[in-house]
Formats: sequence, structure tokens, C-alpha cells
Amino acid sequence: MPSSTNPGRYPRTVGRPGWRSLLAGALFGIGVASFLDEMVFHQLLRWHHFYDGAGPDVGLISDGLFHAGGWIATVVGLFLFADLQRRQLTVPRRVWSGGLLGWGGFQVYDGLFQHKVLRLHQIRYDVDLVPYDIAWNAVGAAAVVAGLVLLRTPGRSRRADTRQ
Repeated sequence: MPSSTNPGRYPRTVGRPGWRSLLAGALFGIGVASFLDEMVFHQLLRWHHFYDGAGPDVGLISDGLFHAGGWIATVVGLFLFADLQRRQLTVPRRVWSGGLLGWGGFQVYDGLFQHKVLRLHQIRYDVDLVPYDIAWNAVGAAAVVAGLVLLRTPGRSRRADTRQ
């Protein structure tokens, strides 16, 4: 039932809005990281495709699937965020923290697991990979650390942090 503080027909209550805010931010961060990776390294610089092991045609198809997956994460994160906003339950610090954790976590996962374990692709070919790998993973790790610091640092209002 609508009221002056909740004009929508949806109830304000939702389980653990702090964690939902963190999840919304993390999904959005994953989507942004995948978008930037796709645009910069796959399309503009043309250093690699998502899967480089089977030629350029398969590489382009794999890029399209990778891009679609990133956009799915982005859209789901935005829907979660919109739902929290509609219910006036968004915890902004958790959204920002989740965004940094999602972006950095994706980058470290990509740099270590996809590049080194699965060997789907490298950042670049025909160069010394060490500086590229260090920079790639250091930027991702810095984003994860920043997200964790933001998550653990108390804000101005303790009220927002109690809505976990």
C-alpha cells in the first residue's frame, strides 16, 4: 500500500539489503571490467580474443559470448540496484565496495585463472609478458583491497551499516 515514505506498491522490507547492495555493486563491477577488457584489449588494441586457440573466427565468436556474459552481469546488477532504490534500502557504501570487489576480482580471476591456468589467451603476444601480467594483476588486486577497505571502514552513519 502506497505511503508518503514508500510511494510504490512494493514493501520496503527485503532480506539483508546490505548484502544485496554489495551483490548489485559486484555484478555491476564485473560487467564494467568485462566491458573495458573487451573494448580496449579485444577491439581497440586487438591484442587478443577471449579464446585465441582456434583462429580469428572462433576468437570473434568467443568475444561476442564474453561480451554478452558481461552485459548480463551488468543488467542483473542494475536490476538489483533499482529494486533496492525503489524500496529505499540501498546501502551506498556497500554498492561502491561491491563495484570495486567485482571489478578487481574479475581482473585478478582473468589474469591468473584464464591467462595462466586455462591459457585461453594472454594479455599480449610476442612480448615479455611479465610486466603486463604484473600490471594487470596489481591493478585488480588494488581494486580488491580498496573494496575491502571501503567495506570494513565505518561510515558516517552506523544506521546504514546495520542493514546487512
